[in-house]
Amino acid sequence: MKLMWLMVGSLVASAAVANPSPELASQKELKKVMALKGDPVNGKDRYQAACASCHLDNGAGQPDGTFPQLAGQHPVVVLKQMTDIRAGARENAVMLGAAKAVSEQDLADIALYLKLLPIPHDNGRGEGEFLDDGLVLYKRDCLSCHGRSGEGDPKTNTPVLAGQHYKYLLRQAMDIRDGKRLNSNPKMMEAIKGYTDTQVIAVTDFMSRLVMPELPKKKK
Repeated sequence: MKLMWLMVGSLVASAAVANPSPELASQKELKKVMALKGDPVNGKDRYQAACASCHLDNGAGQPDGTFPQLAGQHPVVVLKQMTDIRAGARENAVMLGAAKAVSEQDLADIALYLKLLPIPHDNGRGEGEFLDDGLVLYKRDCLSCHGRSGEGDPKTNTPVLAGQHYKYLLRQAMDIRDGKRLNSNPKMMEAIKGYTDTQVIAVTDFMSRLVMPELPKKKK
């Protein structure tokens, strides 16, 4: 009997190694892709071929919230979401085909290219009805991670919010609050789990109005 249980345990362990969870598979691929040196020239070509039809040539995305603004985003954030989608750790039927159509090197190249694009300032915004409340909520629950100007932090895989469309932010925040986004950041889930719909509207409308300061131009 003991031998049988040992054999069963060995089979289970082998199956787990052969078929890792989506989260583990994504973590493994993310580590590989982050170790690659990105080439923004190839990144531009691959982005134009695989991504620009939805996210636009300048990475500005769509104000209706269907596709996010990607320009200026931290590479680790782009790569984490892409590897999550490829592994099934984040459900996104629209993105799945595009995510799997590129190589790991292409992912690294595209992510670096996007980082170098300037963040557009004409993103979609909300009605502006609850901005005072949004400011209070942002300072209390979001500022410590996302920063004063929505600059995020690549060290903690915290995305840039500046320039992001209101309707995209609203949809994602609602999904995270309601437990519909599988790869939600636990800190984010904890921060907004008690928010009312009006509070989500307030804070995401405020977020959509964040603007990162322009970097000084380098002297020639």
